Amino acid sequence: MVPPTTDNRPVALVTGPTSGIGRSFARRLAADGYDLVLCARDAERLKALAQEVADAQGTRSEILVVDLATPEGRATVADRLAAGVDVLVNNAGGMSNGTFWEQDLAVLERQIDVNVTAVMALTHAALPAMVRAGSGSIINVASIAAFFPGRGGSYAGTKSYVSGFTQALASELHGTGVRIQALCPGFVDTEFHERGGASTDAVPPKAILNPDDVVTASLSDLERGAVVSIPNTRYKILVMSGKLLPPVLTNWVSGRLF
Repeated sequence: MVPPTTDNRPVALVTGPTSGIGRSFARRLAADGYDLVLCARDAERLKALAQEVADAQGTRSEILVVDLATPEGRATVADRLAAGVDVLVNNAGGMSNGTFWEQDLAVLERQIDVNVTAVMALTHAALPAMVRAGSGSIINVASIAAFFPGRGGSYAGTKSYVSGFTQALASELHGTGVRIQALCPGFVDTEFHERGGASTDAVPPKAILNPDDVVTASLSDLERGAVVSIPNTRYKILVMSGKLLPPVLTNWVSGRLF
């Protein structure tokens, strides 16, 4: 995605940029000429990433050490967004694995705070300035779990919200010059599943995506106006097929996948 040519470099804010898809977004946007606002809990990783993109691209990075599961953390990032950015990538997220009623309620509530509340609040904070400017892009990272709930119903529910919320906003934003996308990848080679206590050992290697490839697909889809981006042909076919299956078969596929 090529930024507009101006005297001042455009700015992209990325949540959860210290690993995986978020880090790939930060590196790619820096390479495309953006300065960055990097938001996460791990100060040392944020500093290391900021130094990396500064050395490689001459990128200036603003670091916000925040916990998006807290009102204070969300408010800090929202204040920065209200001042104006060109791109917002709502990538931060978490998952918990296991049967819903056997999981700790506090963990589930934190998952909703990060996956849903933060996405809604930060999108709400970013849009007024973007709409006034008549330009801007928001990428909300959802998941293929939005279409195939599988095990871990709370996580799938959060990603279904992100996908539906983003598609609804796309209609509201029509004609404003602001673009918005729900990015729905399948299994990606990141720390995400390990942190959530889920194993990918049974997933075929060809079904595990490279985060750089996911970002490339997302930005390409954004340029052509696709509101929902599903990287990789295999996953596109899977989602299309799932829409044609009766619920009982969709649930069976979900169980096998997740």
